[in-house]
Amino acid sequence: RALRPLRIGRGQVRRESTQPMGARIAILAFGTMVAPSLAAAERLDATVANMRFVKPLDADLVLSLAETHDVLVTVEEGCVMGGAGAACLESLAAQGVLIPSLQLGLPDAFVEHGDCARLLAAHGLDADGLVQSIQAFFDANAPAFRTARMSLVS
Repeated sequence: RALRPLRIGRGQVRRESTQPMGARIAILAFGTMVAPSLAAAERLDATVANMRFVKPLDADLVLSLAETHDVLVTVEEGCVMGGAGAACLESLAAQGVLIPSLQLGLPDAFVEHGDCARLLAAHGLDADGLVQSIQAFFDANAPAFRTARMSLVS
């Protein structure tokens, strides 16, 4: 297969949910989190975007996903605080868009060294952990999703 150049600052939707509005989850995956996100999305019937870049962030893709889904989930191998997911939410806030969101990644604390797969699983960043976290968040908040989607800018 021939290699094609990547467009700088552009992500790519890798899987599209078949769920109706009211049940649509979009997972915005960064870096090594694309593979476990795709595996989790198969079980959840969620959309997955390979965001590809944090800088520059694909703000158009983030906005498009926010407009067509009920909840956004960002998944990164880095710290949640000040990370790629935070950049997505800052981008939406700058455009006056509010949407229920879940940020998954590492805590703002020292993470021991060791086997990457074991460490990611210990922090819920494998496919099973992602499914559990996303399903729990969606189940706990689903009734609010229908009314929480709003824009501050008309």
